[in-house]
Amino acid sequence: MAENASGRREGRGRLSSLDLLPEEAEGDLVWALEQLRERSMPQTAILDELNARLADRGIGKVSKSAFSRWSVRKAIQFRRLDEVRAITGDIVGNLGTDGADEVTVAVAEMLKAAIYEQLENGQLSSKGVMELSRALSAAVGAQKASAEHRRKLEERVNAEVERVAEKAETAVREAGLSEDRVAQMRRDVLGLRI
Repeated sequence: MAENASGRREGRGRLSSLDLLPEEAEGDLVWALEQLRERSMPQTAILDELNARLADRGIGKVSKSAFSRWSVRKAIQFRRLDEVRAITGDIVGNLGTDGADEVTVAVAEMLKAAIYEQLENGQLSSKGVMELSRALSAAVGAQKASAEHRRKLEERVNAEVERVAEKAETAVREAGLSEDRVAQMRRDVLGLRI
């Protein structure tokens, strides 16, 4: 296993007994993860139920220590995921109608900063550079697609507003209002010029 710049070992490490369970146990592991995520059952009860489910399939038990280590890793992953979701939700919620475009720009800028930082620290292999450049390219493509989608949406909304304004104008004229009054209403209510 290789060491990174801080002297820590990199790589996936040794596989746990849970990682080595056969495919038939996948549904049971998903169940255990859901229970851990919900926090409605004690960890020991989840382990007991998991082992009972595995025994029904003819699969050996998972030890308490292995399940505990696995649970801690999953809890850390869940916490990080929750933090990212909360931060993203706050950012997007505060951006208003331009939110999607601004999030796309922010992601692209974060990728650029990450690439620069990795290059500056000399931590990127040629494969890493290629992967980050692909990610940046995808983010820039998303920026363009987002801007195009927004433009088309604005065109549709403007066309619909214009169509409704014309219908309202016709109805108001038929009701006997003068041209000047109709033009004034259009400016005041819709912000449109005739």
